[in-house]
Amino acid sequence: MTEYIIIVALIAIAAIGAFTMFGDVVRNQTASMAAELGGSGTEATKATKQATKQGKAAVTIAAKEGGLDKYNATAGSSIKK
Repeated sequence: MTEYIIIVALIAIAAIGAFTMFGDVVRNQTASMAAELGGSGTEATKATKQATKQGKAAVTIAAKEGGLDKYNATAGSSIKK
């Protein structure tokens, strides 16, 4: 039974990490699709460009060497101030 709790905890940690890295990308892609469906092509193009920019930034951040000792530095770098 304990093994299942550990597996669920690891999946939750991985999901939180993925959302932290790619949350802005998903948000902008959803905004792009909503704008397209709403008939606003210029807003869709703007959201798509923003999603591409943030996706590239997330890949750059993900490529940095990190560990639990560097978590605060890498997690904080993806937050806009």
